[in-house]
Amino acid sequence: MTTERITFPGHSGDTLSARLDLPDGPHLATALFAHCFTCSKDIPAARRIAARLASMGIAVLRFDFTGLGHSKGEFANTTFTSNVGDLHAAAAYLAGRGMAPTLMIGHSLGGAAALRAAGDMAGIKAVVTIGAPYDPEHVTHNFSDALEDISTVGRATVDLGGRPFTIGKGFVEDVKAQMLGPVIKELKAALLVMHAPRDSVVGIENATNIFAAARHPKSFVTLDDADHLITQARDAEYAADVIAAWAGRYLHLTPPAPPIGAPEGIVRVSEADPTGFLQDVQAGPHHLLADEPLAYGGTNRGLSPYGLLAAGLGACTSMTLRMYARRKGWPLKTVSVDVSHDKVHAQDALTPTNANIDLFRRRITVTGDLSSDQRQKLLEIADKCPVHKTLEASSRVETELV
Repeated sequence: MTTERITFPGHSGDTLSARLDLPDGPHLATALFAHCFTCSKDIPAARRIAARLASMGIAVLRFDFTGLGHSKGEFANTTFTSNVGDLHAAAAYLAGRGMAPTLMIGHSLGGAAALRAAGDMAGIKAVVTIGAPYDPEHVTHNFSDALEDISTVGRATVDLGGRPFTIGKGFVEDVKAQMLGPVIKELKAALLVMHAPRDSVVGIENATNIFAAARHPKSFVTLDDADHLITQARDAEYAADVIAAWAGRYLHLTPPAPPIGAPEGIVRVSEADPTGFLQDVQAGPHHLLADEPLAYGGTNRGLSPYGLLAAGLGACTSMTLRMYARRKGWPLKTVSVDVSHDKVHAQDALTPTNANIDLFRRRITVTGDLSSDQRQKLLEIADKCPVHKTLEASSRVETELV
């Protein structure tokens, strides 16, 4: 993933600070991320979700709303409506770069702002809310003790998450006037509502109301025991995986043709978690995880490298048998291949060297009304699987450090 540090003018002309996370491979779509109330673009949930989506070909722009993080402007003068204006400004910036967003993601109050903004953006095809309130006024419960002072004085400094923020009267009045129900009902985009049942900041009933107000296509996914800020890496990664899989249905992600000489394109492997061994494996539009077992210091969330190698042999074997039987018109019903891997001494494998070699044991099960001769022929054909031939032949790996 490549991250660009960028700035663009917000709703009032103040400079907003942003990060644009770009895929290292094909750029298939662009998402706009709206962070939670008084948060920033750099909170762990935003970073992790953006990184995972970028690994899947979706560029993500995450920015600090006016007066927050590294963005300019006075937070005390901002409102819910100004946040929506900042989202429009971000979308305009992306459009100016020829990568107008088609996916909008909003966390907490940012989710409510995303719902409001998406209704005015013709190019948005899908919207995702994470722990979002159905009623934006819900956010005022975070500083309910200061509401009287805000009403009489016009503003008050409150403590939110251990940090002081000045809340203006305009903000309180603006969120109070918001009614998202009609906006959600008229939303011209697919909607994914994500919420944790145990969210103590924004209750699960908010997700119920958002979902009920929306028309199809709409989906709801629980975040189980995640907290409101999605602080656990596994929760953020799960959310990103679900978003990418769900959004692909509505964004119609089509990767570009692979370069000449690489008929299957490039398989890119990149670290998903530098503290462990989890890897993102991207091959065109396809994404999977690789990892090490717990016993070897991994998190066991994906196939091991040798597991991937064995999977390639098994898949190629099954496909080869299916193609042959189909061409011959044989009544092959099903194929399954069990592959195990081990390292054995070459003498045990009847080879003329004393070196250790890799031994793949392959057990093939076929069903169907097949004769003994047909079954024997399929066994012979299994050895003609291209991956089988590659493993048995001498290979060369050319490596360069970039």
